[in-house]
Order: sequence, then structure tokens, then C-alpha cells
Amino acid sequence: MANILQSPEWARFQQSIGHRVIQANGPGWRYLATVEGGRTGRYLYCPYGPEADSPHTFDAALADLTAQAEAHRCWFVRVEPINGHPVDGLETPEASLKRRGMKLAPRQVQPGHTQLIDLRKDAKDLLKDMKSTNRNLYRNIHKKGVSIERSEDPADVRYLLTFLDATAKRRNFNRQHDDYLRAVAESLMPAGAASLYLAKLDGEPIAASLVYDSEDTRTYAHAATDQTHRKLSAGIPLVVTMIMDAKEKGLTWFDLFGTAPEGAGPEHEWYGFTSFKKSFGGEPVSYPGTWDLPVSRAGYTAYGAVRAGRETLGAARGKLRTLRERRVGA
Repeated sequence: MANILQSPEWARFQQSIGHRVIQANGPGWRYLATVEGGRTGRYLYCPYGPEADSPHTFDAALADLTAQAEAHRCWFVRVEPINGHPVDGLETPEASLKRRGMKLAPRQVQPGHTQLIDLRKDAKDLLKDMKSTNRNLYRNIHKKGVSIERSEDPADVRYLLTFLDATAKRRNFNRQHDDYLRAVAESLMPAGAASLYLAKLDGEPIAASLVYDSEDTRTYAHAATDQTHRKLSAGIPLVVTMIMDAKEKGLTWFDLFGTAPEGAGPEHEWYGFTSFKKSFGGEPVSYPGTWDLPVSRAGYTAYGAVRAGRETLGAARGKLRTLRERRVGA
């Protein structure tokens, strides 16, 4: 798989919003990383990378990342390798990363579990793997006056922003800022690395989804629906259309991007979306997660202490706010 977060298009987008981007490659490896952090310490972040084809080339990529971190005065490198590159069949990916001096990051950034659909299957088999309700809605949603359209106009992202805002307020969750998603659309859509899909009822948008395309993978990134028309379930045929279009485009994988692991309960951040995403077929896939490779031991220890202090203060403020709200309610 070629991940959008390790693509040249993503590098240009990151540069457009002011990030310092570092890219490098060698025999069997490559990576894209950005300089993150501020006064409390800087680090290199390599989302879903580095990419390497063997344990040896993975080590070469890590060595280059470490050198770049030192050159940019970063305290550590934060990586998310798709493969932990164990040296034999007995070593787990996690043990492999620990052996290389890495520590599990205090915050997991990109999803560690997802659902992947193999687009090399016949179209009829892709539909057969889906829940019957999904197939029926895809085939018959037009009878309810709903059409599915793809837009290449970055300005149309405004529909997605409106639906996301209403959903975030209703469910009380944080989402990407409007300016960030506008920048994504303006950078990636003209480059053919992103598309906006709209479900319209009598010509008016009632659901929207933004997907990213790399060399071989379409990633289901952002989606929301107008709750006024939620009974139409327009979001389902919208996803099916994106899957079938990705196959027609010649892509190999459709990444539903973010599911809860097997056995996870409602406390997991992806729990509420998992059954919906799995209803489109595919297979569950797990990654080792987000890991830190300290470059400066003292710096990394200091960074961890500052972060822990902030979390403790934030938790205390949250409890105080809850107590105040309860008193006002009483």
C-alpha cells in the first residue's frame, strides 16, 4: 500500500500550511516527516512511515530520520510503521520496535486498526461482501430522489463543513478545523489526490464525504450527513459509490480508516463507527501503532514530564468545570 500521508501531494499540502517537511529515500526505503512541537520541545513526525521493504532498509530509514532530527534540534522521532519489521517469525512487531530503542508514544495519532477492502475482486463480489442493506440502498436510492455525485471543486467542501459542524455539536466531539479542511481541498483536489462526494436530494446536498487517493489506495477520511434526512441513510450508498469508483479508477485498496480492535467496548474512540464500516466488507488490519525513538534522552524525559503535567492540569480543570456545572444545575 502507498499511503496518502507519505505521498508527494501530502508533502505539498503540509508545506502550504506552513509545516517544515523533510523527505528522504534510499535503496528500499523512503519517508515523509514534518517538524512538530514548540517551546516545550520539537520532534519529527512520520505518519504511517517510514516505508521500508526489509528490516535492514527499515534500520537505514530510522538512521536517516535520527540524523535529520539531530540536524533540526528535535528531541525524538515519532513514527508509525505499517510493519514492525521483526527479524524472524518469533519476534512480534512491538518487540521489534522496542529492541530498536523505541517507546510506545503516550498518544496514538493515526488509527492502529482499520478495515481494508481488496478492490482487485470483481465488482459483483465486492457488493456480495457487503451487508444486504448496503447493496439495496446503493441500487435503489435513486428511487427516493437521491443522486450521488463526485465534485472536483474545492469550494464544494463547504457542504461537508456544515454537516460536520452540526454532527460535532450533536455528539460533542472534536473535529478538524474548517481552515484545515479547506486547505486540504484546495491543495489535494486539483492534484487528483482528493475527491468530494455528495449525496443530493432533488439537487440539494444531504451528505458529503472527502476521500484521499494515493498511488493505489483510496482512504475514507471525512464524512457527515444532514440529520434532517437521516432516515434516507444516504451515507451508505455514498460510501458504496466511492468504493466502486475507486475500483474503476484502477486502485487496489479502499481503506475505511479507523476501527476499534476486536473485543473493544464503547470506551474506544472508534467503537461507534466500527460496525458501520465493517458492513461494507473487507478484512480487519492492525498496525503496531505510534512509537517514539528518543534522540535526546534528557529532552525526551523533559517532554514527557511537561506533557504529563499538562494532562494532570487539564483533568483538574475538567473536574472543576463539571462541579461548577452541577452547582449551577442544582
